[in-house]
Amino acid sequence: MKLLKSIWALSLVFGLAAMAADASKDDKKADAKDSKSAPANEVAVLKTSEGEMVIAFWPDVAPKTVENFKTLARKGFYDGTAFHRIIKGFMIQGGDPNTKDPAKEGSYGQGGPGYTIPAEFNNRSHQFGVISMARSRDPNSAGSQFFICNGDASQLDHQYTAFGKLIKGDDVLRKISDAPVVSNGMDPSPSKPTKRIELISVKIVPADSVK
Repeated sequence: MKLLKSIWALSLVFGLAAMAADASKDDKKADAKDSKSAPANEVAVLKTSEGEMVIAFWPDVAPKTVENFKTLARKGFYDGTAFHRIIKGFMIQGGDPNTKDPAKEGSYGQGGPGYTIPAEFNNRSHQFGVISMARSRDPNSAGSQFFICNGDASQLDHQYTAFGKLIKGDDVLRKISDAPVVSNGMDPSPSKPTKRIELISVKIVPADSVK
């Protein structure tokens, strides 16, 4: 609600002056109410089988992507998924609901939320710790799958939607990146983890609650 900074002009008439004073009090109450209800800056806490990582969002450059990630996280969509693709020095990929079921291993990397979102390519570079949306050849085919860069991946700039960056858990990202991998039959380099690296949960919390 947009508050009026000045409701009544000063008046020589006592009655109007009193009304203005009352209105001013109401404005202050409304201001206090709005400040309490204003949303806090939020981050994502990714609890994995290898430790925790915390992601700060970039809503200024990818607002729809950030909101989509938050919405899915709040629904528990990511809970129990796994990082199914790991390429050291490049990225780790997760967010596929198919990875919740080991029996669906043949379809890992193909799952999504049942819809796609428009690309929001921007000028943020894909560097260590940056989280970005995975997609197919169609620029507007991202849904739930994401990747976190574990090295310089600037070749992806302006082609994939970067929407945040790691602010805690660099050691965890490196640990996951160092996981043993074998060929998945598609990537030119081995990228299939030999052990399950689970994304236990993703929680959206106020930034000031994370130490």
